[in-house]
Amino acid sequence: MTFPGVAESPNIWRWPDVYEAENAAQDATGALWEALEASVDLSGDVVDVGCGDGYHLPRFATTARSVTGVEPHPPLVARARARCADLPSVSVAGGSAAALPLPDASVDVVHARTAYFFGHGCEPGLAEADRVLRPGGALVVVDLDATRHSYGAWMRASAPGYDPRGAARFFETQGFSTRRVDTLWRFPDRPTMAAVLRIEFTPAVADRAVDGTTGLALPVAYRIHVRRRPSGLVPGR
Repeated sequence: MTFPGVAESPNIWRWPDVYEAENAAQDATGALWEALEASVDLSGDVVDVGCGDGYHLPRFATTARSVTGVEPHPPLVARARARCADLPSVSVAGGSAAALPLPDASVDVVHARTAYFFGHGCEPGLAEADRVLRPGGALVVVDLDATRHSYGAWMRASAPGYDPRGAARFFETQGFSTRRVDTLWRFPDRPTMAAVLRIEFTPAVADRAVDGTTGLALPVAYRIHVRRRPSGLVPGR
């Protein structure tokens, strides 16, 4: 099944095994997860939009009452379901950010990590998140901060049409708060690092990234954008 308006992911759709290695390398310090857990309550019903093959779903399941992964690419849906087959609080559904397969006001957190919500053009997904969130719930968007570190420079060189400062302004105008986080990606060996960088950047930029990285770790910056749905409560009543 295909979903209208869904663009192919340039990395995980084509190279899911390499992307698995990328996920394993990310946030080696734990700073990103620590900041996420400090930004929003993850103990209720959580939806992970663009969950891919479900890498983060077991982590959400350690605290959440229920976890729903939503992914538009059928092979990744199958991989995510297999990964979480022994987790009764986790389910995975085919769907897109602009058409979530969920009832109105049914979840507490909508989370998306480097998926769909990249700035202008994601308004349908914002509206859909508002639809499924309960009053007081939160939409949490985690994106890479391409304004910082060598990784950000490589991102800008590979995608010259992407305006990271414009994206930050978009989220600000849409009512999001922003927390900036520095962490490390750490790889088990140089071939794994090279394979990951080659699915993230154009060939020439990937060559520069591999040659410009000494050792097995590189600093990477993220932004955590949070917007809460109004509770509807009137202060003092």
